[in-house]
Amino acid sequence: MARPRPIIFDCDGVLVDSEPLAAQAYERVYDKHGMPGVNTSIIAQCIGMKQADIIAKIRELTGHQFPAASDGDIWAETKILFSQELKPTPGITAFLQTLAGDRCVASSSSVERINHSLAVTGLAGYFGDAIYSSSMVKNGKPAPDIFLFAADKMDANPADCIVIEDSPFGIQGAVAAGMTAIGYTGGGHTYAEHSARLTAAGADFVCADWHDVSRQLSRLGVPA
Repeated sequence: MARPRPIIFDCDGVLVDSEPLAAQAYERVYDKHGMPGVNTSIIAQCIGMKQADIIAKIRELTGHQFPAASDGDIWAETKILFSQELKPTPGITAFLQTLAGDRCVASSSSVERINHSLAVTGLAGYFGDAIYSSSMVKNGKPAPDIFLFAADKMDANPADCIVIEDSPFGIQGAVAAGMTAIGYTGGGHTYAEHSARLTAAGADFVCADWHDVSRQLSRLGVPA
């Protein structure tokens, strides 16, 4: 029997409904440091980036230079909110229970944040040690580095891999890696142009929920 095609999941906004909480954390921390105006619309332009790139983007958009010595404050505030309120995206647990074949997480977040998110939401057991962060590679999304790294760790041909991503940056990275890219818009941060932007970034399909993802995977020959 042929090996099922490996699935590479983004974490934030795909496995866990974290983006609204993460945006709230950034706004709170910047406010505490006397830098107001880092609102949801600002953070929406940073979804899919690793923290260092988010800080740089916020500086570009607002002029605020976050103090490097206080970088840890962002995760500390985020962790509090995640511990209190983070939930899995609707339907993901049932989806993972029936998914066959290799899977991993490839995220722009730190390993600590990924592991905390999966633990809080009860999803950690579906991935084991197959957790990969942009901190492990040279370039973050939209570069393909994290996806190629994940494929190598799974001993998989990149062309066989299927990536599920909620951000245009993630979709661009998956496409650059030569992988099939599925856009996901089922998180709490979705917006009117979300699907169109994922398609414009190169998504092969865009799905609004995990039932739709299952249908698309079935068409690709993946039992889900």
